Amino acid sequence: MTIPHHPAHESQDTALLQILTGPNPQAAKSAFARRDAALDPLLIAAAAASGPHVTRNHYHHDFFPGVMLPQAEGAIDWTKFTGEDAGAKASRKRLAYVSRQAPRRHRLSITDEGKENDHPREADPLTPAENLPPAPKKRRPSLISTPAPEVKTRPKGQSHSGILLSSASLPLPLVQVKCMARTRIPTPHGPAFLHLYHNNRDNKEHLAIVIDPAQLSDSPSIAHPIRSRSLDSVWHENETEMERIIRGAYVGRLSSTSQHASNSSSQNTGETFSPDVIPPPLIRIHSECFTGETIGSMRCDCGEQLDEAIRQISIPIVLPPSGSASSTPTTIPGRGAVIYLRQEGRGIGLLSKIRAYNLQDMGHDTVTANLMLGHQADERGYEIAGAILRDLGLGSPSSERVRLLTNNPDKVEALGKEGIHVIERVPMIPMSWQQRKVQADAKDVVPDAHILMHQGAGATPIGGHVVYGDDLDKYLRTKVLRMGHMLPLWMDEPDVRVY
Repeated sequence: MTIPHHPAHESQDTALLQILTGPNPQAAKSAFARRDAALDPLLIAAAAASGPHVTRNHYHHDFFPGVMLPQAEGAIDWTKFTGEDAGAKASRKRLAYVSRQAPRRHRLSITDEGKENDHPREADPLTPAENLPPAPKKRRPSLISTPAPEVKTRPKGQSHSGILLSSASLPLPLVQVKCMARTRIPTPHGPAFLHLYHNNRDNKEHLAIVIDPAQLSDSPSIAHPIRSRSLDSVWHENETEMERIIRGAYVGRLSSTSQHASNSSSQNTGETFSPDVIPPPLIRIHSECFTGETIGSMRCDCGEQLDEAIRQISIPIVLPPSGSASSTPTTIPGRGAVIYLRQEGRGIGLLSKIRAYNLQDMGHDTVTANLMLGHQADERGYEIAGAILRDLGLGSPSSERVRLLTNNPDKVEALGKEGIHVIERVPMIPMSWQQRKVQADAKDVVPDAHILMHQGAGATPIGGHVVYGDDLDKYLRTKVLRMGHMLPLWMDEPDVRVY
């Protein structure tokens, strides 16, 4: 029997279908919750549970290679699976973990008589270029926890060179330096050779600015060329000539047509003049000063000193006649070096130096500001400078003696302890104070100008100018009165001078 189709039934089916699948069912809005939306995440999760990204926590990767990847090697082809006898009891194979690593004692070949750390390693710290040890962190007392300046003494022989020095029971290794690169640098005062050094004490790249223009000539020089022994030496047996030239081990002037590598005997050219006739090289031990050399700060005269040192070293040297009546004086290029140490702020670092500037603005001098920050008045060391000078063949007993550009007696004493023979100390009087002396002798009034011009170009932002100002006067007075620098001090009274 056929049931006649009634239009009312069709409308009821359509309404029911709309309620179950419609986007916004009105009838079930408050009575029932839709189930299709709740099932969608489950279906997505079930579909995503199989695939190459499944972890080992899933069944698919439980000791079966590529179960869900039939194309993978070793995968199981489930189309050929025939099943197993349900009555047979399958024994599960247990997999035992076997270590492929030998015991520590066997791997290190160490007996019971000692430990691994009991046998120090023997290695040359300066053989590779990436040989610099990381600088350990040094804890500094807080300014808040230090209400009053406290003078701290440093053990003899210790210095702040970017690392925390060990105690007396753990002596530091002998300082070793290696010149990694050398290149020609044209300056307003003439050509110079910039040397970059690595060392085994800290992770800083110290520099040497060598003034020796005679090295650019192919003809033999009258005096010994100032060259680095570590740079000219052969680093390894397979080293090519081009590798040596690229790092700076060349002679003469480097160009597209002139490329001659140096050798270990390049610095042993003969002299035509006696060492007593040629003045000893002029050197300067200079500590890095970002504020004074890079941005032209006039709180100090560091930029002026660096420029003045390069200028004085570059002055040509006039040698006396050889002795005959017809002979004339001989002029040779100036020669010497500036050893540029990365010891910002007298060794306390740029961060503490900037904080010390704020303390100076509050009325403290440079020495007191360093002490209030938990530092010493001067934390610089000169062991690396002595090693660089010896590498350049300067100051050691077997090489030339040197003249030192400095006002600091501590530098002369420190270089003496490093075996550097300083035959003369050459003072470095600030140019503004030199002009004050001339004006005082002429009974002139010191001008109010903030910067007094100096003839000639300079190698730094301050170079070529004279630094002048109240901040500089306070800085220099502290050097003289509290640090013992050998510098004439011009006080407010024109007739009072302290030497």
